[in-house]
Amino acid sequence: MTETVAPDVPQDLGVREFAATTLQRATDHLLGLQNPAGWWQGELETNVTMDAEDLLLRHFLGILTPDVASEAAIWIRSQQRADGTWANFYGGPGDLGTTVEAYVALRLAGDEPGAPHMARAAEWVRGRGGVSATRVFTRIWLALSGRWSWNDIPVIPPEVIYLPSWFPLNIYDWGCWARQTLVALAVVSSFKPSRPLPFDIPELHAAVPGKPPKADQRDFWSLTFNNLDKVLHKLEKRVPKRARHAALRRCADWIIARQEADGCWGGIQPPWVYSIMGLHLLGFGLDHPVIAKAISGLDRFTIRDEKGRRLEACQSPVWDTVLVMTGLADAGLPPDHPALVSSANWVLDEEIRQKGDWQVRRPGTPGGGWAFEFDNDNYADTDDTAEVILALRRTDTDNRAAIERGLRWLEGMQCKDGGWGAFDADNTRELVNKLPFCDFGAVIDPPSADVTAHIVEALAAEGRQNETACRRGVIWLLKNQEPDGSWFGRWGANYVYGTGAAVPALIAAGVKAHKPPIRRAVAWLEARQNADGGWGEDMRSYDDPARWNGQGDSTASQTAWALLALLAAGEQGGEAAERGIRWLAQTQLADGSWDEPQFTGTGFPRDFYLNYHLYRLAFPVSALGRYVRGSRP
Repeated sequence: MTETVAPDVPQDLGVREFAATTLQRATDHLLGLQNPAGWWQGELETNVTMDAEDLLLRHFLGILTPDVASEAAIWIRSQQRADGTWANFYGGPGDLGTTVEAYVALRLAGDEPGAPHMARAAEWVRGRGGVSATRVFTRIWLALSGRWSWNDIPVIPPEVIYLPSWFPLNIYDWGCWARQTLVALAVVSSFKPSRPLPFDIPELHAAVPGKPPKADQRDFWSLTFNNLDKVLHKLEKRVPKRARHAALRRCADWIIARQEADGCWGGIQPPWVYSIMGLHLLGFGLDHPVIAKAISGLDRFTIRDEKGRRLEACQSPVWDTVLVMTGLADAGLPPDHPALVSSANWVLDEEIRQKGDWQVRRPGTPGGGWAFEFDNDNYADTDDTAEVILALRRTDTDNRAAIERGLRWLEGMQCKDGGWGAFDADNTRELVNKLPFCDFGAVIDPPSADVTAHIVEALAAEGRQNETACRRGVIWLLKNQEPDGSWFGRWGANYVYGTGAAVPALIAAGVKAHKPPIRRAVAWLEARQNADGGWGEDMRSYDDPARWNGQGDSTASQTAWALLALLAAGEQGGEAAERGIRWLAQTQLADGSWDEPQFTGTGFPRDFYLNYHLYRLAFPVSALGRYVRGSRP
């Protein structure tokens, strides 16, 4: 761990002076991280399933090398817990599917089942019901590897590609990430391929096999779809070959049309790996331009260092950059500062004006948004677009036209209930959640408090707080405040994130700080402050909010979220805010950053989590800047 609190910082400073010194050190560090092209990008850390599945993919394609397996194994071993398991987030409990996939990957890398670390893992897996109790996606990888039967995997018929957008369970009822995964998996599963591993895994099978979570016996649709799956298994062999081939060609065309410039699909791992396998099974050789570009594109998402080789599930340069820009502006950098100007120009070049899948629900809305990644022109998202607007408006660049296009797109993407989802409008049909293969995380994209708040804040910052879209967004936020005064956070952990977004947005939109919704939020934050002065929230709050709501080890990013809300609510001189500022100052590392191994970003609530390595800098700089300067953005 890096040394904390540089020795030249007097420990008896007042809070404001201590905060100013801390802010300067963090600002200097952030400026030093900027790429010459203008952007910032921190590592996007996830769990080891990304690395395990990368090895299994390469085995499936016949391109796994001993060096790649050995490097990945170093990282996978380093993440194993003392009880032999692997977790889905730092400090979390062991996860069965993750542990099985990590174990199989290490076997593929040459680790013997008799090794102590492997034996501990296998014993734990058997004690939890063995591989038969794992999630669908783990069993799909085992089926691909010849160690599970496709007969025990839910059917995904490729003919789903024909369903019109108004018909229930069509592909546009799925969130964009799930939609791309579904179409690719439909191709893969129709072939039922098996590329056996060079070993068997009897040590992962329990004497009394466990069972994966079953359908809710009280839910009509869950039971109906499970029974339908049994029927589909019997009917699959009777589908006319010509009809099946036509459906597969349609799926292939759909997949190829959505490949990004860097070779990925959606900028995320799941649709990427299944698209590669699906197209390969359809006859696309490894030297085909589509496949070759896809495989080489994985290198950009691969990190190699002394910790080993690991794969990022996604990359967040646009998101990271605009959060840092806002932080630096909050810290007092002038609009014409070279760092802000160069980053703004880079962001402007990343604007996406073409249409994407979102136009299925909003065909009349012109394009004009931003995505998360370097090359993701098919999937602009509302959350990034809102934060881009908030950042660009604080720079001295020719950005007016782009901001107007972004605002127009955001207004067009508002859902019927007044909130906003991240990628699509009115993507709220919950029927898809009842399907038997939907145990891998969120599959729809309904409005969320954090996204809606960011958009409301952007609209208000641009003077549109009295216009219909913004007012409807405010009403949505007020209606969706939790009884305890917090807001649920869809894309960050969790209630601290949602509340840290909602309060500044409501204040910016004209809700007075003395109004009950704001006071309830302030009271909730004060009640959740840790004894050390910081705030934290464990990812288990998604599973057990009664126990973990607003509870967890203090982190720099979550402390900053709480402070942003308190400062917006006028609590500048309050005890809670000053204790939070002192916590940030006292825990800062000598290089100006903070130590934050905890995961505070959310991919899929309850299933997949993220550690954005720049969160620990961007958000504290914003909070410290607003405190020191006594200002709002």
